[in-house]
Amino acid sequence: MKIPYIFLLAALVSGQVSAVEITVSAASSLKDAFNDIIIDYHKQYPQSKIRLNTAGSGALLQQVVQGAPVDVLAFADEITMNQAQQKNVIDAASRKTFAQNALVIAAPKSSKYTVNKPGDLQSRHFDRIAVSNPASVPVGRYTKASLEKAGLWAGLQPKIITTQNVRQSLDYIARGEVDAGFVYRTDAVLMKDKVKILTAVPTQSAVSYPIAVSKTTRQPAEAGRFVQYVLSAQGQAVLNRYGFKKP
Repeated sequence: MKIPYIFLLAALVSGQVSAVEITVSAASSLKDAFNDIIIDYHKQYPQSKIRLNTAGSGALLQQVVQGAPVDVLAFADEITMNQAQQKNVIDAASRKTFAQNALVIAAPKSSKYTVNKPGDLQSRHFDRIAVSNPASVPVGRYTKASLEKAGLWAGLQPKIITTQNVRQSLDYIARGEVDAGFVYRTDAVLMKDKVKILTAVPTQSAVSYPIAVSKTTRQPAEAGRFVQYVLSAQGQAVLNRYGFKKP
């Protein structure tokens, strides 16, 4: 008995259907929100598989520049994405700003001291202050710029403990290894049982998060679809749940 051609073709096509996998490199502060977005995305697109890679934005940029297989990049500032665009590692047309955050000074929950403005950190009660590396981490850049504008950066140097990313600063604060630290509001809220926000810190530019498809992706359609999902009402709802604001 011969198998009809149409059924043979359908069998061959169905046999070729396999999971489409992409890697999303996202800033450390996006880890929890993006984990939930990926779970929801998979429910809608079960054939898709998303691998989430998180680190400081500067480290993520270096990874892709050095040839790491990345399909989507999401950074915690526009400067890093500008650098990615200058280095021609993103599809500029796909670049979108998808969220905003806020810079805060946080302290261990048990701290008895208050801070109304960054200048209060000059007090003897704050001997160790966590600040992410401003050379490669957006939250560190925002912090340095704000402290420089207030004339505090140089004077606080002896107290500053440099961290690799915002989550490391958050961990130091939560464990009481520092007296205070500069983190994003969304990170502090995640550990509200161990960390408390002392005050918001004004920044010279908005703390905004851009996303883009990598130039080297082998799955441009899937990468583009994920970017659109982050921008969609569903993706924005998850981000809002974690305290991120619309740009």
